[in-house]
Amino acid sequence: MNFKKTYKPALGYTPICKIGECTLKRLEFGIIELDAGMTLDFYTEDKETAFIILGGHCDVKAGDKEWKNVGNRMNVFENRKAESFYMGREQNLTITAIDHVKIAVCATPVKEKTEPQVLREDHVVLKLLGDVPYQRETSFIIDGNSNAKVLTIGEAYTTEGNWAGFPPHKHDEDNMPTECIAEEIYYFLFNPEQGFGVQCLYTSDGSVDEAYRVKNDELVEFPYGYHTTVSTPGYQTYFLWLMAGDYQGFNRSNDPEHDWIGK
Repeated sequence: MNFKKTYKPALGYTPICKIGECTLKRLEFGIIELDAGMTLDFYTEDKETAFIILGGHCDVKAGDKEWKNVGNRMNVFENRKAESFYMGREQNLTITAIDHVKIAVCATPVKEKTEPQVLREDHVVLKLLGDVPYQRETSFIIDGNSNAKVLTIGEAYTTEGNWAGFPPHKHDEDNMPTECIAEEIYYFLFNPEQGFGVQCLYTSDGSVDEAYRVKNDELVEFPYGYHTTVSTPGYQTYFLWLMAGDYQGFNRSNDPEHDWIGK
């Protein structure tokens, strides 16, 4: 089974992971790209949906609400506190590009209707996690401090040549408060663009044991299993991470064989 997918840049909305068409059952992902002046209408269906501005600026309209000039960077390496907008289920919205804009679309089915929300730079929490050689700077964009009920989303910038998410961890068992069942996606970008990283995904029984070479505009789905990331020297490694599960937030367990390292 291949858990890796590639986004081929295109104008409009490109769905990449769709429930029923990928390994995930609760999480969807796609990319919107628009040139200046282009407009896109979007309907969230039965899903709460977060739109993370990867680069560029846009105006957003949802019902009688309108937000101007959403976005604060031309690419993810220019500013580590992304601006975003959140929409509840059954919401029609219109996105109008001010310049070339690239937006990550993250969605999960929910039962409750919620209010639209634009989250500016000052909403984002930025933390330095881990120690060298497993260090990364992580932002928290969509979580319990937003209108979202299920989604948890952020961005990670791995220190060059370091690991991220080490020791390897998983969230595929109902063992609260330590661990919950939650699916996840990592979407990668690199600077310079020809860079690459390595994304590991494995299970304790060996039924899954993968090490993907991930390049610009590639992603890996985590329906289950332990996962950890390696950044190559000389390149800035970025990944957008998005989660959806039984609980909102971080409830995970480390691989017991390697847990001693984190302690």
